[in-house]
Amino acid sequence: MIRIRWHGHSCFEFSNGMTLVIDPHDGASIGIAPPKVKADVILVTHDHFDHNQTRVVEKEGSIVVRESKHIKGIEIEAIKAYHDKEKGGKRGEINMYKVNYDFISFLHVGDLGHMLDDETIKRIGKIDMLFVPVGGVFTIDAREAYELSRKIDTKIIVPMHYKIEGLSLPIDRLEKFIEIAKDIPARHVANEIEIEKEDIPNEKEIWVFSL
Repeated sequence: MIRIRWHGHSCFEFSNGMTLVIDPHDGASIGIAPPKVKADVILVTHDHFDHNQTRVVEKEGSIVVRESKHIKGIEIEAIKAYHDKEKGGKRGEINMYKVNYDFISFLHVGDLGHMLDDETIKRIGKIDMLFVPVGGVFTIDAREAYELSRKIDTKIIVPMHYKIEGLSLPIDRLEKFIEIAKDIPARHVANEIEIEKEDIPNEKEIWVFSL
């Protein structure tokens, strides 16, 4: 069993004996509550203030990851991409992370700002969960997120990086993505879920975490 929790924006926590957190923010600087967790492993997709606040979730012995790494049975593959459509010319490079953690494999694309090419999609391969920004402005928008979700071989699509109550960033709300992706069933799940291998659906689904 793996526990997955959303801390708002692009910050997710995964735990099963070891706690992994991706893209921690500090809460205050973007208008929402900070993550309340201490992580064994912290992944940072890029060094923008709303994604790299490792001190918020660090404890003694925390490992901060900005590259491919194998840590106590967790396989982490960093895949280079860009924060914009100009090969990083506007907002720089990012790391997407493909992670194999126990029985689940997932891809967190960070602040992806462009459509992935076929070669990168082939490299990603088959995954169980895709964490994808849908709010546009600083990332791909709702339509591009839908197209990417269709291209990648995944069963669960988790939208992130969209406007929620209190968030001070000028990005789109979730509804636009849900409307565009209406041919994919959407499930509203809790803020924190426990998942077993048999919970992974056979067909694509959108899982919307609450906050």
